[in-house]
Amino acid sequence: MRLLNSREWLVREFIVDNEIPPYAILSHTWGVEEVIFQSWQTLSREQVESMTGWKKIRHCREQAAAEGYDWIWVDT
Repeated sequence: MRLLNSREWLVREFIVDNEIPPYAILSHTWGVEEVIFQSWQTLSREQVESMTGWKKIRHCREQAAAEGYDWIWVDT
């Protein structure tokens, strides 16, 4: 399972189920310029953050951090 850190620009893969930390979930409808995992891997941070879909991820990170979650899962 790949999770995005709610405070840093960091994606981490958790392999073992009992090592997966608590996380918030961003489940959303798809629109124009969604950020997918391949975008995260191949584009610069600036390019990803300029995509329309980044706003949803940014808001989810902010909300998760405010509620005490260090990690989020995004269904992209």
